[in-house]
Amino acid sequence: MLEILDWIIRIARYYEYAIIIYVLMSWLPGAQQSPVGRWLGRIVLPYLNLFRVIPPIAGIIDISPIVAILAWNFAVSGLAHLILLLV
Repeated sequence: MLEILDWIIRIARYYEYAIIIYVLMSWLPGAQQSPVGRWLGRIVLPYLNLFRVIPPIAGIIDISPIVAILAWNFAVSGLAHLILLLV
């Protein structure tokens, strides 16, 4: 059971890294339109779009990816604790 938990946490970390990379790609012109950017967008955007309802601060700074990562970490931590309760 602990091996399953280890795999879940590892996959969750990779997804978190994908979110961070996709957000950082927005700083580079045309990076999100590259093949890698489009591939990451197909993976990451469905989750990030859940948090796009949060308006940007001062119309410029979008904090929705930060909230999305915090929610992702909270969910993974909760799932890990639930699995540990069953062991």
